[in-house]
Amino acid sequence: MKSTMMATVSGRLNIGFVLARSFTLSAFSLFVDTLRLASDDTDKSGRRFADWHVLSSKGNLIGSSCGIQVAPTSGLVDPTQFDYIVVVGGLLNCENPVDEETLAYLRRAAAKKVRLIGVCTGTFILAEAGLMAKHETCVSWLHYDAFRERFPDLAVRADRIFQLDRSRGSCAGGSSAADMAAHIVRRHIGPSAERNALEVLQIDKARTHLDIQPRRPLSTDYDDTRLRAVILLMEQNIEEMLSISKMASAVGLSRRQLERLFVEKAKSTPSAVYRRIRLERARHLLARTKAPLIEIAVAVGFVNASHFSRVFRSAYGQSAAEWRSSIGNSAAA
Repeated sequence: MKSTMMATVSGRLNIGFVLARSFTLSAFSLFVDTLRLASDDTDKSGRRFADWHVLSSKGNLIGSSCGIQVAPTSGLVDPTQFDYIVVVGGLLNCENPVDEETLAYLRRAAAKKVRLIGVCTGTFILAEAGLMAKHETCVSWLHYDAFRERFPDLAVRADRIFQLDRSRGSCAGGSSAADMAAHIVRRHIGPSAERNALEVLQIDKARTHLDIQPRRPLSTDYDDTRLRAVILLMEQNIEEMLSISKMASAVGLSRRQLERLFVEKAKSTPSAVYRRIRLERARHLLARTKAPLIEIAVAVGFVNASHFSRVFRSAYGQSAAEWRSSIGNSAAA
């Protein structure tokens, strides 16, 4: 194992977890399992290079959004013993996701220069505590509007999967929790530890803070609720496409009224926007999977690969197979 790339508090990477009520279990488990698998170079889950604790002010079981409960392993001990404190959020409609004592603890940790990370909606908890000022917050596109509404004075983005600076970090949640954890492992322990964790997790390569979220909905770009609703319908019905008339009816408009609305607000027709959404999904599949072109074509609503490739070439200047080759995906088309 190579020597650490960045100084840690005790020679080992130490992370404390604060789990909100109704926290997202997958985000927590992917983060902590990346640490577990990186903390030893054997399959014994030893804590040679990293250690972690679930912190709590009360010591009670903490329920996740799926109903599974996690037992804390530590009280709110001196925060300076941790290199990072990671706040894992969950359901936004959960009132008081953490108690006042825990919020005070997070503020105390920030005052002592402990790095704080919000995972999933843990960013909302940090922002509510006044701890995200002068930091750009990364959230899931699902939570972008809610964050802007609750914290209009804070910078927020919903394109990247995570970001991490000297004192704050934020993560969209889901599988990106493993990517962020892998980044931290590489920074503090080394690339071989990161590689060991990712191999066991069956992850080919960790994404970086520059990777975009798999689906950033176009609807976030528009303020008309009818247009946004139709774009969400488009995004949710890519393989089995809906007719323009049916989507218009769903928002109480005629087809002609919906077309006028799109031209006015989106400077495009509903059909063109729908096609753009389908092709963006196709590019994601081309870049991230080894699926044959015919499977991708069908998955984005085309009846055959040749029609799909013609439309793709018209939009991007090269065929789907050429585009896949150009980005280094060697999957057979």
